[in-house]
Amino acid sequence: MKSIDLIDISSCCGTKTETKQYSSNGFHKKLPVAIIGAGSIGLAAAAHLAEKEEDFIVLEAGSRVGSNILKWGHVRLFSPWQYNIDKVAKKLLEKRSWVSPPSEQLPLGKEIVENYLEHLSKLPEISPNILLNTTVVSISKRSTDKMKTANRDQEPFVLYIDQQGETKRIEAKAVIDATGTWLQPNPINADSIWTKEEKDLNQNIYYGIPDVAGKDREKYISKRVAVVGGGHSAINTILELSQLGEQVEIYWIMRKKKVEDAYGGEEKDALQARGELGSRIHQIVDTDKVKVFTPFHIQQLNKTKNGIEITGELNGQEFTLQGIDEIIANTGTRPDFSLLREIRLSIDSSTESVEALAPLIDPNLHSCGTVRPHGEEILRQPEKNFYMVGMKSYGRAPTFLMATGYEQVRSIVAYLTGDIDSSKRVELELPETGVCTVNTALQSAKSCCS
Repeated sequence: MKSIDLIDISSCCGTKTETKQYSSNGFHKKLPVAIIGAGSIGLAAAAHLAEKEEDFIVLEAGSRVGSNILKWGHVRLFSPWQYNIDKVAKKLLEKRSWVSPPSEQLPLGKEIVENYLEHLSKLPEISPNILLNTTVVSISKRSTDKMKTANRDQEPFVLYIDQQGETKRIEAKAVIDATGTWLQPNPINADSIWTKEEKDLNQNIYYGIPDVAGKDREKYISKRVAVVGGGHSAINTILELSQLGEQVEIYWIMRKKKVEDAYGGEEKDALQARGELGSRIHQIVDTDKVKVFTPFHIQQLNKTKNGIEITGELNGQEFTLQGIDEIIANTGTRPDFSLLREIRLSIDSSTESVEALAPLIDPNLHSCGTVRPHGEEILRQPEKNFYMVGMKSYGRAPTFLMATGYEQVRSIVAYLTGDIDSSKRVELELPETGVCTVNTALQSAKSCCS
């Protein structure tokens, strides 16, 4: 049986994994901080660690940085560049004569990667520490299972990784999980259960926002397309499909009580592009270019010779939508905790977010376009020096802004490097939505964004 080696990362991090020196807060001085994921938030964490001259390693499953972002690279963000570039990353880049894009310009996903993340990843302080095509399979504490408490905080983390089919181990003094939720879509089924029938229709269901104007155009020409979801992704999808004119029939399925609930703040939204999405979809619905079915709770999918049948309850009555050719699912995403089975976590039971963060983002309590900045103290887990950041910290909750993630990692890195005062400060201002609704059943609820 082939042994699993402890990978030598001294060539990329300037450290040796066998070093056993300890600092006062209980972790190994010479081991690196492991960052999982080389997207916007993961590379921002790398930039902050590089500025502090702290050893780190970035583990990315894709073949290039920002791999998941490139899957929606054709989509334009509703937040401008000023909210999508980390301040420390910008400072490091500008030392190398990098010119920042116009702050008020709205970037495409691929522009975030090509004009920002790839430049950041090539900096000499960061580039040697990135391992691409490296999938983290599981994380534990060295020689310590989840049940064991004695000396737990003094043991390093052990990350089991897969590189080209070979399993290796990496030791780390802290872990920042920035893997996001993109690869974990929610099912179409209103009970949020994956069914065999839905899985069997994988050739006819696209999870995410397809490139309707580009490579995916022919897939939807002369088709009857059902878009499932009531958020910004669904609105983006419908707006793209509507550009095909009469060459496509659009059916919009959502669970909201009325279609107006999907329009959001429109002209009241401080992020102008986000408000314009609501206004544009409002106009399209009013002109009957899209057939709306809401509230429609899908219970069953079936493929027949006449197309896909979508069965469920529409306004409380059994209903079947027949003859659908393609489905586009914009039903949100969920975090993958499988690699964290041996890590002690505090997760909210409803949102699956970091537990202390849940009251700020739970849509059952309130609906806001932004969340107040928060840092290390809110994101802290029972497992010392382990953090989930970015979209993964939000669990199933929507409306995450990159700038929020940048503040998360700034605070965490400050804490890990001993700057406790800085870790407790809030150093970020986010735009107000101008729109906020409250669950009136909550007697103590006064407002959610003030």
